[in-house]
Amino acid sequence: MNSKEVLQLMKDRRSIRKFKPDPIEDEKIEQILEAARWCQSASNRQPWRFIVIKNKDTISRLKSAAKFGGFVADAPVVIAIIADKKQSPNWYLHDTSMVAHQMCLMAWAMEIGTCWIGSMDRAKAAAILELKETEHVTTILPFGYFYSKPSSTLRNELKTMVTTIE
Repeated sequence: MNSKEVLQLMKDRRSIRKFKPDPIEDEKIEQILEAARWCQSASNRQPWRFIVIKNKDTISRLKSAAKFGGFVADAPVVIAIIADKKQSPNWYLHDTSMVAHQMCLMAWAMEIGTCWIGSMDRAKAAAILELKETEHVTTILPFGYFYSKPSSTLRNELKTMVTTIE
């Protein structure tokens, strides 16, 4: 893959909120997790772990923690990204946010959709997932095959957001 293909992947990726009911193959879930494993992190601490959820009851309960994420219940797989606050107290949010984005890109490369769940009751999600006090739910990512690729969205011109200091 060359740099133009990588950039095109980044330009094409969209948030998907409607999923086919088809299961995702274990090999593809493993590829998404492998992409996460290789993500950068501060001092290479890798302050994360992942909970792969296929159980419909648990997914439904997690949906109730996602304030605007009713569509989560339709995903055949949800992956919770869990940060270890103790392992990296200053950088766990940065590190696990990057890992989530890396997972989203890998999924898109395999024509699997997902959507960052930002507005959620993290304490409720943590209780559902039975997390330790030192763990933080950065997000839950619902994964599923999408019906069709959404069209591109408008972006601000590069010249409106770049300043060069020489």
